[in-house]
Amino acid sequence: MRYALTYYKNNLAGKNIVDRFKELAFNPHIPIIELKKETIYSNIDTKKYPQLKNIDFLIFASTHRSKNNVPALTVHTPGNFRGNDLGGEPGKVCKTSALVVKHLFNELNKKINEEKNRNLKEKYEITMEATHHGPLTDIPCCFVELGCTEKEFKDKEAAKLLAEMIQTLNNYKENEKWIPTMGIGGPHYTPRFNKLQLSSNYAIGHIIAEYNLPLTEPIIAEAERKTKEQIKEVIVDWKGCGKAEDRDKTLEIIKNAGLKVIKTKEVK
Repeated sequence: MRYALTYYKNNLAGKNIVDRFKELAFNPHIPIIELKKETIYSNIDTKKYPQLKNIDFLIFASTHRSKNNVPALTVHTPGNFRGNDLGGEPGKVCKTSALVVKHLFNELNKKINEEKNRNLKEKYEITMEATHHGPLTDIPCCFVELGCTEKEFKDKEAAKLLAEMIQTLNNYKENEKWIPTMGIGGPHYTPRFNKLQLSSNYAIGHIIAEYNLPLTEPIIAEAERKTKEQIKEVIVDWKGCGKAEDRDKTLEIIKNAGLKVIKTKEVK
């Protein structure tokens, strides 16, 4: 797989992750792009960055922030299903690969469970997040984040773990058993989708959280169109889709899009 990294030069966590990546191995074939403004406000295209022309996947290394300041290592797809208060464009999401997102999240969980990383496991929450914030790019991508305070941003061991996860892409091969999909419903930190990403053959890329519902035809079309792989099934966090009438509307829109509905509780 041909992949690249990008980060904002003054973003503590992003620079930390990239520095650890450089220390792990000499990878001159992997483009590393230093941005002059925050990643979420840096729309990326191959005209501005020709070194990305033949790239299969782009990693944004950045900080993670939350109101409760829980230390966390996260993986998520970027984009805005509605407004664009945090970069990007309203109603548009980035292209992604559901298979690569699953690979990264699975590798992150494998590494955090290694004996040498026991201290990190005790400290950090490992989670995906629903699709949110900018920037906008047509290159399949995701964010890899370290947070939530300056103490964590500077944590070299946590950043090294994320860098090791990223470098597993050097030997990435598509798993033919994985089923590309998207997730709909539930909270921002996606506990049910986290579980399915790890325990099932479903590969979850874009996630439309409950706060972005009610679902509309343009929203589901955007998520489907911006997934590299063909999606035939959609996983729904049924209890996280609002009131009964909202859930019924969600089902109707998914079926009208020609997609099969799978509820999280039905996945084995």
